[in-house]
Amino acid sequence: MNGPAWLVVVLVSLVALVGVVGGLWLSRTRTLARRVGSFPCVLVEMGREAASSPARGVGQYGAVTLYWWRRLSIVPRPARTWSRGSIEVLERTFLPPAPDRPQAVVARCRVVPSSGGAPREIRLQMSADAYAGFTSWLEATPSRVGKVI
Repeated sequence: MNGPAWLVVVLVSLVALVGVVGGLWLSRTRTLARRVGSFPCVLVEMGREAASSPARGVGQYGAVTLYWWRRLSIVPRPARTWSRGSIEVLERTFLPPAPDRPQAVVARCRVVPSSGGAPREIRLQMSADAYAGFTSWLEATPSRVGKVI
């Protein structure tokens, strides 16, 4: 093959690759959004010195686990998981409403990662309706009394 033919093959391969990755992302995003108990959620992990940058994603309540997937990813498993018993809501803040989004709530939580380790502080930003579902899910077990604000 000569030079222009190779260029065409490379360009067609790149377009096909972009199409496949885009299709996988779109399928994953639609699947996550349609799951029972899923909600759009922004995660900020608090470190010792500073907070991480906000990451958009999708949260989902499981039977005993809260799952969180990154929005810009094609990985089929969640980026973070926390068991229901390891989540403690420390504070909630209602953000001022904006014309382009519904009332939002930031929940400051203490969590113990499912992989183990020391408790960490995270902030979850979600709609007020999603927060109501989140607190209901947390309180759905008798051991949660007094751990939700």
